[in-house]
Amino acid sequence: MSRVLVCTPTYVEAENIEEFLRRARVAAPDVDILVLDDNSPDGTADIAEKVAAELGRIEVLRRPEKRGLGNAYRAGFAVGMARGYDVLVQIDADLSHDPAVLPELISAVDQGVDLAIGSRYVPGGSIPNWPARRRAMSKYGNRYTNFMLRTGARDATAGYRAYRADILRAIDFESCRSKGYGWQMELTYRVRQHGGRIVEVPITFTDRVRGHSKMSFAVMLEEMTLVSWWGIRDRLRREKD
Repeated sequence: MSRVLVCTPTYVEAENIEEFLRRARVAAPDVDILVLDDNSPDGTADIAEKVAAELGRIEVLRRPEKRGLGNAYRAGFAVGMARGYDVLVQIDADLSHDPAVLPELISAVDQGVDLAIGSRYVPGGSIPNWPARRRAMSKYGNRYTNFMLRTGARDATAGYRAYRADILRAIDFESCRSKGYGWQMELTYRVRQHGGRIVEVPITFTDRVRGHSKMSFAVMLEEMTLVSWWGIRDRLRREKD
């Protein structure tokens, strides 16, 4: 049986972290969970450690400051790789990602997939209660990403996913420098470039009920800038070849 490490970065998630950890433990009782907290001023790490003492197989890594989503996942994956885990999972702690889907994502990797994406944009996936403008921005952003990078993924920006440790090692994930949500796109892009097998598992993405979204204009700008640069660079390389 694969050893699985579920990584979840947190910043100001005191209202959600306990429920998230309890639901994740029910859904996947045999996985280990690593909470990467960026010095949340609301006591998120303290709550996580209290729940960890009760449930077991949960560790809290306290980081000195907020350094971005990509940085947090690099740190979490590095821990997982150093400890010999076979599957690394990333998931938000704000309950927008349903922990009940964890077994399905992990099973896909166990069956030979390199990257299993919890996708909003394949049949069966949904994003209820999103306003039309946000829905359009997300869909067309993903279409643009697929056009530029040719990943074949309908939801390359999705943050709920499971990786085979071997593929992370092969694509040198630690050299990825995306700070925000561009991390998802960069890893999807690298997995595809390396010839990795990607599947999308339908999920229902639910907007957080408590707390505030970390999405910002700066994050969105980083995503589109990176995608454009990678896509143009690849086209120039093909022309030279």
